[in-house]
Amino acid sequence: MAAVCTAQMARRRGRWRLYVVLFHTPAWPERDLGGGAAVPTVQQRSRALQALGYALIDGARWEWTEDSETPDDPASAVLLIASVTVREAGA
Repeated sequence: MAAVCTAQMARRRGRWRLYVVLFHTPAWPERDLGGGAAVPTVQQRSRALQALGYALIDGARWEWTEDSETPDDPASAVLLIASVTVREAGA
């Protein structure tokens, strides 16, 4: 069975980025999902994951977390980060 890992999506500098968190690697696979305020659909996210060679594990659901641009600054802009558990596609 293939190892599972976490994919995350966040909007930075006006663009949505989806990436797969892989420890002990110099760079994480990532995909630009475009600009704008609208959140990419689940279908768009799934296609981006597929392009990176990953798929959602059975029953996985996207979860949202709130963070801030500047840690420990209550006036900082809010960042929303979505995460989901994935596996390598075809594994």
